[in-house]
Amino acid sequence: MDKNTVIAFFLIALVIFLWPLYMEYVSPPKPALEPTTRPTDTTTPKQFETVQQSELKPTITNIPIIAESQAVGSLPNSSEKILTIDHPLYQAVISNINGGVITSFHLKRYQKYDSTQVELISAENSANLLISFVSALDGSYLNLNNIWSFDGTQTSYSVDDEPLKLTFYTYYNERRIEKTLQFSPETYQVDININLTAISDYISQGLYSLHWAGGLPVTEKNLKDDLTYFKGYAALGDDLHTPKAKAELKMERLIGQTNWVAIRTKYFVVALIPDHPAPSAEIGGYSTNSNKVKRSIFSVALHQSAGEPSNTKIYLGPLEYKRVKALGVNLDRIMNFGWSFIRPIAKGVLYLLTKMHQSIPNYGIVLIIFSVMVKILVYPLTKKSHTSAKEMQAVQPLVAELKEKYKNNPQKLNQATMALYKEHGVNPLGGCLPLLLQMPLLISLFQVFRSTIELRGAYFFGWITDLSSPDTIFYLPFTIPIYGDQISVLPIIMGVSMFIQQKMMPTQASGQQKYMSYFMTGFFVLLFNNFPSGLNLYYTLFNVLTILQQKYLTPQQQPVVALPQPAKKSRKGRK
Repeated sequence: MDKNTVIAFFLIALVIFLWPLYMEYVSPPKPALEPTTRPTDTTTPKQFETVQQSELKPTITNIPIIAESQAVGSLPNSSEKILTIDHPLYQAVISNINGGVITSFHLKRYQKYDSTQVELISAENSANLLISFVSALDGSYLNLNNIWSFDGTQTSYSVDDEPLKLTFYTYYNERRIEKTLQFSPETYQVDININLTAISDYISQGLYSLHWAGGLPVTEKNLKDDLTYFKGYAALGDDLHTPKAKAELKMERLIGQTNWVAIRTKYFVVALIPDHPAPSAEIGGYSTNSNKVKRSIFSVALHQSAGEPSNTKIYLGPLEYKRVKALGVNLDRIMNFGWSFIRPIAKGVLYLLTKMHQSIPNYGIVLIIFSVMVKILVYPLTKKSHTSAKEMQAVQPLVAELKEKYKNNPQKLNQATMALYKEHGVNPLGGCLPLLLQMPLLISLFQVFRSTIELRGAYFFGWITDLSSPDTIFYLPFTIPIYGDQISVLPIIMGVSMFIQQKMMPTQASGQQKYMSYFMTGFFVLLFNNFPSGLNLYYTLFNVLTILQQKYLTPQQQPVVALPQPAKKSRKGRK
């Protein structure tokens, strides 16, 4: 690898890791559109629920819960009912508290590192799908968190070919209100129909709130990496509002047509999507530190009209691009595909990988074939790069002569050097330009391998058990800066391939350039140690193919050995 290539890859690394910090600096989060306080809500809740949490699950005290004297609508002799929903994609447990609250949601197709199914409900978000409103009578803040009635006699249901509807009801001031959950086959989407029309006169401003509080739980073994993706979103028109978590939860009220609100982790998401844009929404989050790990927990709510029945879709499941895109509300905007000019390439790469995986069940083999395809695609570019490097090597003796001849005249040296390049058809940027053209592909691959759920848990062979995480073989008792505390194999193999490439380059570095080249190889080994093994596998294979190309497919360039002398003008004919 020559000096230009080393510098280019170093710039790639800087762009990948420093760009997010730069964007935060030049484009800080937008301020809240309006304070969270409701115009008619001048009182504070009289009682708060405190949920006991584990070490990494901080107590939630921000959800107002009605005191017993204020309980809304509980019927005599009512008791909690637990309903189990068996779905091809998940198994859910529903309670009639809150008019249908999800107390468990196991994903059948996704497992945690301990081989148990991914569970998207924890103690923090177990008070989900709560309905609340401000009373038009006295301005009090009421939550319909009582035990609702359910007339069904079964406790277990299956969702196969037909949708399943569960209807819960309760009473407020002797008027009936209903909440229906509909589970449909082959989708993670649940339709929630809420009918408060009978009590709309008792609701201030005719608006009620549907809440999802407490975010989503941690699901990945690499806790620190998982937590970096915990965010909350609100889509108001074309604007995507993404607040930062603060020391204490303070909900921001956003006024405007809200298409959806969502909370995501690295691989999973919960989104509330109204059939018609909601007039306003709330979103907020708070940060907590446990075991020196910072965690952000977000809550969201949609405000909807009580004057007519409203339907809200809840998507609770994986961030699979195909499923998220099919919702038709641009929820895929929250997925990590990079900057705007990178996103189409990253989506194309993901599409191609998943399409190939339909015929080839092993993603590792898919990556091998993909590496060969990419190498064939960029072969003309890399061939041109190597040819340019050889051409540059051929004219180096002539450049050295020019440097000696014009050592005291830099301007004349530059002019003479460019004239020399032009005379011999050498492009000094020919070695870097092909690499720069490949940068978008490399960055898009980084985004795909790093954060798409399609590669999560994808097994290759041997010690490479998950292409979305490093291929760690053992952990160190200490942490090395940049490198981390684990030993991964593929980054070391990749470093060896880079070293071989350097030795095969026609222009060999010397002096400080040589040591800089070695330093960059070591730096990349350290840097890629924490990268997904899928990315390291691709990059290593690409390097090996490049070595083969340099050895067998790149033509040799005949060196130029003498500086051409300008022709002398004849003095004949002068008088």
